[in-house]
Amino acid sequence: MAAEPIRLLHFADVHLGLETYGRADPATGLSSRALDFIARLEEVRDYAAAEEADLVLFAGDAFRTRTPNPTYQREFARFVRDIAALCPVVLLVGSHDLPAGPGKAASIEIYDTLQVPNVIVGGSYAVHRVETRRGPVQVATAPYPDRAAFLPERRARRLTPHEADDLLRQAVEEKLRRLAEEVDADPAPRMLMGHFSVAGALAGSEKAIMLGRDAAIRPEALADPRWDYVALGHLHRHQAVAAGQPPIVYSGSIERLDFSEEGEPKGFCRVEVARGNAAWRFVEVAARPFLTIQADVRASRDPTAEVLRIVSGVDVAGAVVRVMIRLEEHNAALLRDGEIRRALIAAGADHVAALQQEVAHPLRSRLGQNPEQRTPEELLIRYFEQQEVPADRLELLLAAARELLAED
Repeated sequence: MAAEPIRLLHFADVHLGLETYGRADPATGLSSRALDFIARLEEVRDYAAAEEADLVLFAGDAFRTRTPNPTYQREFARFVRDIAALCPVVLLVGSHDLPAGPGKAASIEIYDTLQVPNVIVGGSYAVHRVETRRGPVQVATAPYPDRAAFLPERRARRLTPHEADDLLRQAVEEKLRRLAEEVDADPAPRMLMGHFSVAGALAGSEKAIMLGRDAAIRPEALADPRWDYVALGHLHRHQAVAAGQPPIVYSGSIERLDFSEEGEPKGFCRVEVARGNAAWRFVEVAARPFLTIQADVRASRDPTAEVLRIVSGVDVAGAVVRVMIRLEEHNAALLRDGEIRRALIAAGADHVAALQQEVAHPLRSRLGQNPEQRTPEELLIRYFEQQEVPADRLELLLAAARELLAED
């Protein structure tokens, strides 16, 4: 009789501690945005309980910084405690979990130090045999490659940045190959967890918050049939890197960080895995909406009223909102920002991030970029062309202008 597939959840990139676009919550004292991230963790926990998950894989980046404050450490610890009471959990060290220097501890290393039951910290390239309620599994951990450890400084100093990246990629791929060899003799299902970029994958906002340089691993280094599922973290956009077996999947972040992730679904992966096969699907969570509203009011005599009309037709409930407003010089001073902000909050917006004004400057747009660097004749030609002056009249006007300039 075939063994029942192992049920696992795969998620990553929590970044607990991000407070941008938030406000102080009077009930808890925490940032309202921090509460968003905590709520997403609770969704993962509740789903794991309802689905009777056998294993939870966290593919790195628990906190916003390498040195999280005790409050956020407490909130993440509560989540780990609750998950570990349900099933084993493997916590991978991501780029934001790495210690700040040699001899210092990673932010999630405390669970290993305290030997918390049912919790495994993947702080090194190693294979872990994990017992679950539906049988044993093998989980290989590939934490974010610490450049200082992979590339001794005395050698890296003589390399160009491109050469150093390529050397780092080769070193990581060699370690991945050795991990695959290590699991080969065991018939239990095999998962690889990694926290790094993969060549060809679509990046997102993490590029703006990345700590240090990055090197992309080739997809073929992961598409090894000795793996049944490859669970990745580091890139915030959910995506499958390659089709077929083994699935190579970024679960993506569980909450939107900023407007670069506007419209991207957020969530985690539910996976049923057996030796030689894995079936997975994406489970979307109730992430905070980010919403950009475009308002072109250049022709309006009352730009405020026109912006209010435009935003009234948009559902902003619960969203972090920004309004991009296009104006002309003649009506820009008539815009009443405060009235628009109050209307958005009254309509249920959680936070108004910006009312960004783009004011058209007619003269400059007609004359092109850097008009101060053009000669008077060039400026006249550009102006007459914009006015669609007929060619014969253009020559007469330019001739008269040349005489005037010569006299001057």
